[in-house]
Amino acid sequence: MISDKLEIDKTWTLFLDRDGVINTLQHNDYVKTWENFEWIPGVKPSLAYLASLFKHIIVITNQQGVGKQLMTEQDLEIIHTNMVNEITKAGGRIDHVFAATALLANDVEQMRKPGTKMLELAKEKFPTINFAKSVVIGDSESDMIMGQKMGTWTVLCNNKNEDIQADFRINSLMDCIHLFKF
Repeated sequence: MISDKLEIDKTWTLFLDRDGVINTLQHNDYVKTWENFEWIPGVKPSLAYLASLFKHIIVITNQQGVGKQLMTEQDLEIIHTNMVNEITKAGGRIDHVFAATALLANDVEQMRKPGTKMLELAKEKFPTINFAKSVVIGDSESDMIMGQKMGTWTVLCNNKNEDIQADFRINSLMDCIHLFKF
């Protein structure tokens, strides 16, 4: 870590994990319907603030509940459509959602984190993305490893005292107000 703040401008990209960063983690279960989706307090106003700072905001999420047939692709699409709509209503924005739905054993393209395929697809969709000017915020080691593989800045978002390598640590997206300077 160079300093206690990361200097960014409007050319930067923000990659966000979903479960544990945007919505509460369902322990030993999956968010299978919109009714199961529970916002982490402060996320919507935080995303409104972050939308003013970043050129792109992209969700990258492992969702193997689809691969396990606990939910359908359509169920997942409904969840993500509602999530994006609620964020937009609150003044924020999500430019795209990439979801890795295959089971680990079937993930030949390495879509699942810590594989980097979702970041590579984001770069194809948004060619101006520069990974050196990107931030990955996630709550797990696989999020941090994926970001590190692609040369992004990494931010671990959880309040656990884990031995996970990250450039920065925050307790929630609300802490981002103190993380970025511009």
